[in-house]
Amino acid sequence: MDADGGRRIFNRLGPSSSGDNNGRQQKVCFHWEKGKCTRNPCPFLHAELPTAANGKRGHQGFGADDNYRGGGGLRRSGNYNFNNSNHSNSWGRTQSQQPASGNRTFVRKVEKKICSYWVQGSCRYGDTCKFLHQWSTDSFTLLTPLEGHKQAVTGITLPSGSDKLYSGSEDETVRIWDCQSGQLAGVVNMGCSVGCMLSEGPWVFMGLTNVVKAWNVQTSMELSLSGPVGQVYSLVVGNDLLFAGNKDGTILAWKFNATTNCFEPAASLLGHTLAVVTLVVGGNRMYSGSMDHTIRVWSLETMQCIQTLTGHNHVVTSVLCWDQFLLSASLDNTVKVWAATEAGNLEVTYTHTEEQGLITLCGMHDSESKPVLLCSCNDNSVRVYDLPSFSERGKIFSKEEVRSIQIGPSGLFFTGDGSGQVRVWKWSAESTTTS
Repeated sequence: MDADGGRRIFNRLGPSSSGDNNGRQQKVCFHWEKGKCTRNPCPFLHAELPTAANGKRGHQGFGADDNYRGGGGLRRSGNYNFNNSNHSNSWGRTQSQQPASGNRTFVRKVEKKICSYWVQGSCRYGDTCKFLHQWSTDSFTLLTPLEGHKQAVTGITLPSGSDKLYSGSEDETVRIWDCQSGQLAGVVNMGCSVGCMLSEGPWVFMGLTNVVKAWNVQTSMELSLSGPVGQVYSLVVGNDLLFAGNKDGTILAWKFNATTNCFEPAASLLGHTLAVVTLVVGGNRMYSGSMDHTIRVWSLETMQCIQTLTGHNHVVTSVLCWDQFLLSASLDNTVKVWAATEAGNLEVTYTHTEEQGLITLCGMHDSESKPVLLCSCNDNSVRVYDLPSFSERGKIFSKEEVRSIQIGPSGLFFTGDGSGQVRVWKWSAESTTTS
């Protein structure tokens, strides 16, 4: 994608100052936006993009801009934390209590039911279908699906310094996608299920069974980090250490040695009684969520557990840091917001409840730099909420539950579901109105 953030894909023309523009209506063609317009000439606007002979758009790619590329060693990734300088403590305020935030218009009249044919990939009505495919009161738009995985996608990552997107799956493969064309660039057979993925600097890490694999995308170096027992479910970097959450409840840490050019064992954190499935670093703390229903707070200075949080009554599936808050999701159908007391301990300050269990959280900023939270649920949907109000912005429906959500540059984000499909999304610079 161009360094301008993909304007060549998402340029929307407004009313023309020169009048009717050859008699065409001053409205963007809905079918052209989806790459399906076959009318030539079309009475609606197509913007300035050149069209192919069949009237359809060519594939424009989805890749990283130049500002996103870079090298370097281990760092703490923005994949796990997102900040908001205008912090607010007004959790759960209703939309009517919120100040006006622009024109978010949604006028498409559809039934509140997911199209069963769309789920099967065979809906012939496309954009005119009266049942839900996905909906949004703001302007995130599907760029392209990436097909190929045969089982659930458990990790997606876009390393800095690379023009390739990596996706890992329970089908025992890592697929590499070209960001410029959106085409498959390679498939690597890992020999066992991929439990999670992480990119930090030039490194791509994959949590496998009994091992963590490390690839350097700049030098093509490949390393194997031994020590885990069973499947590795979660990875995070903090304080120049790589941490891995394992099936046996341990959290292992490695430190990169630049002299020997390898990762050396640094610590083993004990305390959880069941698998550690989610990790996040915020400040000088690491937070771990486990199948034992608890969240443990670890000091990165002493490597000791300094608090155990017991607010959930089911598996803690995802933890996320936002400002001074910790957000946690669980199969108990709740997202809990934790804040520090004067004594320094974390306590629940707000609980958001869903009708289904939650699988993963991802935080990012929309096109107006406002914080939003993506919540994947067990009903095969991703809910999109404003923060801190938890006002709903939209839903994304998938064929199966979304296991992995990853943010990218220039308003991009990626989802991977249980069917093996990876989809590329983008926040548009303008509100979307569909009819």
